[in-house]
Amino acid sequence: MAALRTAVSLIGFGFAIFQFLQRLEDLPSALPAHHPQAPQYLGLSLIFCGVLLLLISIWQYWWTVRYLWQGAFASIAGMTKEGLQSPLVAVAFLLVCVGLFAFFAVLLRLT
Repeated sequence: MAALRTAVSLIGFGFAIFQFLQRLEDLPSALPAHHPQAPQYLGLSLIFCGVLLLLISIWQYWWTVRYLWQGAFASIAGMTKEGLQSPLVAVAFLLVCVGLFAFFAVLLRLT
């Protein structure tokens, strides 16, 4: 759950940085930036890190559930073969889709 919270924060913060700094450039009193693409790249990298964190946490969850199915842990772990159908996994996959949408929305806005 902590990984999901952190990934959502990274994705949201990356998208917010991109949107804020893009709107800041549109102000008539704003000075031209030395590196005008830097905020967009920072936003993209934060969104990418959030999506990567989600994928790693899904993989770690599956690995842990499979480990608990083995041997002596199966009887005391309370895990069943349906453990991968957890709402947590569904939310994580949904957030991966949202993160990929945000990533490509920012990426296509760069060109």
